[in-house]
Amino acid sequence: MSDASRVVLGLGGCVDYELKLTAEVLEQLITTYGISAVELTSPTAAVAGERDLVVSILGYVARGQGGEHFVASAPALSTFADRFPHRTTLGGTSVRAGLLLDRLGIPSALHLVTVNDDFRRLLPADGEWFNSGTDDTFYPHLIVQFDAGLHVRSGDIDITSPFPNRLIYVNDPANETMRLTDDLGDRLAQASVFLISGFNAMRDPALLDDRLRALRTHMAALPASAVTYFEDAAYHEPSFSARVRSAILDRVDVYGLNEDELQTYLSRTVDLLSPHEVADAVTSLFELIPAPAIVLHTKYWAAVFGSHADAYVAAVEAGVLMAATRYVHGDHFTDEDIASVRRRPRRPAGFGTSLESLMDGRARVIPGYILDVADPTTVGLGDTFVGGFLSAIAGVSR
Repeated sequence: MSDASRVVLGLGGCVDYELKLTAEVLEQLITTYGISAVELTSPTAAVAGERDLVVSILGYVARGQGGEHFVASAPALSTFADRFPHRTTLGGTSVRAGLLLDRLGIPSALHLVTVNDDFRRLLPADGEWFNSGTDDTFYPHLIVQFDAGLHVRSGDIDITSPFPNRLIYVNDPANETMRLTDDLGDRLAQASVFLISGFNAMRDPALLDDRLRALRTHMAALPASAVTYFEDAAYHEPSFSARVRSAILDRVDVYGLNEDELQTYLSRTVDLLSPHEVADAVTSLFELIPAPAIVLHTKYWAAVFGSHADAYVAAVEAGVLMAATRYVHGDHFTDEDIASVRRRPRRPAGFGTSLESLMDGRARVIPGYILDVADPTTVGLGDTFVGGFLSAIAGVSR
């Protein structure tokens, strides 16, 4: 048994076009497309072409929120990307988590649904991966970053982003299909850690149900001691989230999500610095998602809730550290960078103490680091948190 087979990361992955927004280009596009302020009042559910894409992005910038959407026109993604300097990277929660584990010296095996020359170039040369597809495919995702304070003014639009964040726009048939390899169960029979992510890109309900049935069959081979981590995401078809949960929640040990997903489920804004509001929100969340442990990672703190909270404190701590390091130093951080971030001051502990008390001991809260950075990396922070979390679990099981 290879060391990599102990940590199986799935289920999809992608090539990303990463760019950072500038006010000048956005203002030009507002004029070109005749976009008005009233169009920015709510997230755009349907993104048909570049105009819809610009409206969607502006709405998120105004709120300082992150999100993910399907885009009906694949050429619109490339057209928009070509308006900015951008770089090609690999994305998907499982892939970014795997890249971090490799950086930390922990082998893993990636289940992929698409490969191409970019994958072969950017994945670790000695890494293990297996692909459910039969041919090379290329469906790049548009990853849009924006800084806090980005000010866009054109026509009757005058917005300033209150927070830095990232947006994801996708047209990806391979991840929509989410074909599973026939030997996934054989690999899971040897696993101590299994990451599930990626169903959020699917759009066909019958195909989704078929993939979920197949996944349950494969998961039956998991050893009883294995830890299964499910990382949530913004579903292109929002109703599919409940279908996924009902199919596999009983096989999940840890259910992870961020503050955007939390607030979407509750259909309300949550003050993340109010212990009472967060306690009420998490209590409501458990009614919807009765997992043994829920991990919530936010811009201010991360926490694990539930009867198994104590078992994952070190893992949450590792996730916070790795995400903070990526935020400050980007992709190519060093051991010295990790050590430097670890020495940074933390946010006040009083919030966590109050929240833990309100949750009657069913919570462990890790405060975030104070990160005053002029040019932060906002892409992949949740994925990096997951990789850091799993590094602690995998390190124990090695």
